[in-house]
Amino acid sequence: MTTTDPLGGRTPSLRLSWFVSPSTTAAPVVVTGVFDVLHVGHVRFLTSIRERGLPLLVGVESDERVRAWKGPHRPVNHEDERAELLAALRCVDGVFVISGPPAVADWAHYAELLRPLRPAALAYTAGDAHTLAKQHGAAALGAEHWELPLTEGRSTTAMLGQLARSL
Repeated sequence: MTTTDPLGGRTPSLRLSWFVSPSTTAAPVVVTGVFDVLHVGHVRFLTSIRERGLPLLVGVESDERVRAWKGPHRPVNHEDERAELLAALRCVDGVFVISGPPAVADWAHYAELLRPLRPAALAYTAGDAHTLAKQHGAAALGAEHWELPLTEGRSTTAMLGQLARSL
């Protein structure tokens, strides 16, 4: 894996480690998230982005960051396994892992992390809690922001709740 420190060593910073680097240098659409338990909502979201014709790069939050945000029982799947599953999807052109202090989650740090990728757009689902931050990040990068519909009733949290109730 290759690591990039876009803030030049200043702390706190986010780091990007490629799991699968893209084979193209065309300006991509970038999506970031946890992608803990891959489900049809993820697949529909990612496929609809790729159908717009631009390369798709997916950033997966590290285990340490997910654990701090979602609690000690998350993520269910290790970051490398989540990245591997995403990389196996034909709509995905590259996958990277985002690591760094969990408290660093603001749009300015994400914009600096993503700047070397020269994204054409940042994509997110309708209702994303970080919509405004992603819009600010896209503006800072000179990129478009794409809000795509959420697949109703399909989320990792909902799936885990259903599994727990069925056991």
